[in-house]
Amino acid sequence: MAETDSSVGSRLEDLEVLTSHQSNTIEELSEELAKAFAAIRHLQLKVEQLTDRIGAVEDSGGKAEATKPPHY
Repeated sequence: MAETDSSVGSRLEDLEVLTSHQSNTIEELSEELAKAFAAIRHLQLKVEQLTDRIGAVEDSGGKAEATKPPHY
Protein backbone atom coordinates (compact mmCIF):
# COMPACT_ATOMS: atom_id res chain seq x y z
CA MET A 1 0.00 0.00 0.00
CA ALA A 2 2.88 2.37 0.76
CA GLU A 3 4.19 1.79 -2.76
CA THR A 4 0.83 2.80 -4.19
CA ASP A 5 0.79 5.99 -2.12
CA SER A 6 4.28 6.78 -3.37
CA SER A 7 3.21 6.14 -6.94
CA VAL A 8 0.15 8.33 -6.55
CA GLY A 9 2.26 11.06 -4.94
CA SER A 10 4.76 10.90 -7.78
CA ARG A 11 2.01 11.04 -10.40
CA LEU A 12 0.38 13.96 -8.59
CA GLU A 13 3.69 15.82 -8.51
CA ASP A 14 4.17 15.17 -12.25
CA LEU A 15 0.71 16.56 -12.94
CA GLU A 16 1.43 19.66 -10.85
CA VAL A 17 4.65 20.28 -12.77
CA LEU A 18 2.85 19.77 -16.10
CA THR A 19 0.08 22.16 -15.05
CA SER A 20 2.63 24.76 -14.04
CA HIS A 21 4.41 24.53 -17.39
CA GLN A 22 1.11 24.73 -19.25
CA SER A 23 0.10 27.78 -17.26
CA ASN A 24 3.38 29.51 -18.16
CA THR A 25 2.96 28.59 -21.81
CA ILE A 26 -0.59 29.94 -21.87
CA GLU A 27 0.60 33.22 -20.34
CA GLU A 28 3.40 33.56 -22.92
CA LEU A 29 0.99 32.83 -25.77
CA SER A 30 -1.46 35.36 -24.41
CA GLU A 31 1.24 38.03 -24.36
CA GLU A 32 2.31 37.21 -27.92
CA LEU A 33 -1.30 37.30 -29.09
CA ALA A 34 -1.76 40.73 -27.53
CA LYS A 35 1.38 41.95 -29.35
CA ALA A 36 0.09 40.52 -32.62
CA PHE A 37 -3.26 42.26 -32.23
CA ALA A 38 -1.48 45.55 -31.52
CA ALA A 39 0.67 45.12 -34.64
CA ILE A 40 -2.39 44.30 -36.74
CA ARG A 41 -4.20 47.39 -35.46
CA HIS A 42 -1.15 49.53 -36.25
CA LEU A 43 -1.05 48.15 -39.80
CA GLN A 44 -4.80 48.74 -40.21
CA LEU A 45 -4.31 52.39 -39.27
CA LYS A 46 -1.47 52.71 -41.78
CA VAL A 47 -3.63 51.20 -44.53
CA GLU A 48 -6.42 53.65 -43.68
CA GLN A 49 -3.97 56.56 -43.84
CA LEU A 50 -2.61 55.43 -47.20
CA THR A 51 -6.13 54.91 -48.52
CA ASP A 52 -7.02 58.46 -47.47
CA ARG A 53 -3.90 59.85 -49.16
CA ILE A 54 -4.62 57.97 -52.38
CA GLY A 55 -8.21 59.19 -52.26
CA ALA A 56 -7.04 62.78 -51.80
CA VAL A 57 -4.78 62.52 -54.85
CA GLU A 58 -7.59 61.02 -56.91
CA ASP A 59 -10.05 63.69 -55.72
CA SER A 60 -7.70 66.49 -56.71
CA GLY A 61 -7.79 65.24 -60.26
CA GLY A 62 -4.05 65.14 -60.42
CA LYS A 63 -1.72 62.31 -60.78
CA ALA A 64 0.91 61.42 -58.29
CA GLU A 65 4.05 63.33 -59.07
CA ALA A 66 6.54 61.25 -60.96
CA THR A 67 10.05 62.42 -60.30
CA LYS A 68 12.99 61.19 -62.22
CA PRO A 69 15.56 59.23 -60.34
CA PRO A 70 18.72 61.16 -59.46
CA HIS A 71 20.82 59.44 -62.11
CA TYR A 72 18.86 61.06 -64.99
